[in-house]
Amino acid sequence: MKKKVLLMGKSGAGKTSMRSIIFANYMARDTRRLGATIDVEHSHVRFLGNLVLNLWDCGGQDVFMESYFASQRDQIFRNVEVLIYIIDVESRDMDKDLAYFQSSIQALSTNSKDANIFCLIHKMDLIAASSKQETFARMEAELLKRVGSSKITCFGTSIWDETLFKAWSSIVYSLIPNVKFLETQLQKFCELCDADEVILFERSTFLVISHVGTGSYGSEPKSTKQPLPDPQRFEKVSNIIKQFKLSCSKNQAQFQNMEIRCKSFSAYVDVLTPNAYVLVLISDPSISLVAFF
Repeated sequence: MKKKVLLMGKSGAGKTSMRSIIFANYMARDTRRLGATIDVEHSHVRFLGNLVLNLWDCGGQDVFMESYFASQRDQIFRNVEVLIYIIDVESRDMDKDLAYFQSSIQALSTNSKDANIFCLIHKMDLIAASSKQETFARMEAELLKRVGSSKITCFGTSIWDETLFKAWSSIVYSLIPNVKFLETQLQKFCELCDADEVILFERSTFLVISHVGTGSYGSEPKSTKQPLPDPQRFEKVSNIIKQFKLSCSKNQAQFQNMEIRCKSFSAYVDVLTPNAYVLVLISDPSISLVAFF
């Protein structure tokens, strides 16, 4: 099953860097050596076995952007499942960036009106921590003004932290067929294991596919006295384990599984299927790894 994904934005916005981190196992510091994309780079990324992302990384130089909306309009914007538009939060020509974004939305509404639209407000690491929320809200409001009746989902992202994984996990989630059935089966698995939480990751990218939980990790905490879990925990785990896997590879070792035990919980990361890893979190010290796999 192939699904066309457009990756667009002005030159230098960070499109190729994030694609390389997510799909080509680059570390953030290694993306500095990447050159600018010329015209459109096509790649096919296999995800969860049968799902193939037909990724179109569109060069962002003015001459290319203008051709996308004129001579290549139908070719670029036809049969699109997802548009990912990248905005550099510190762009020197924000008016032009927003105009190109608006043109992309208009072209998409004509050629692929049912496509999901994600806008990543990128390089948020350059914004002072005290101003990040305000800056993101202002940019999101400006983008929403320009899309008319189209629905978009915005994320603030950076290649230097877990925000990139959060955004791309949400994007890929929107492309997975029968995801509700998958979540139902994952909930049964969680209950069968007496686990507090189960998280499913795609094997090569370590993006979060789905997660289920009980108690404070579920939709309704059992008690108001229970500490609420970190809402960024999935993406932090994605980022940490992927970096650890890359470090293993550089030392000619292969990551297979991980077990962490402490006083209050145990966590197990292991292969579940040929295309997925699972993380099982439990607070019952009597349950061991053998009980799961």
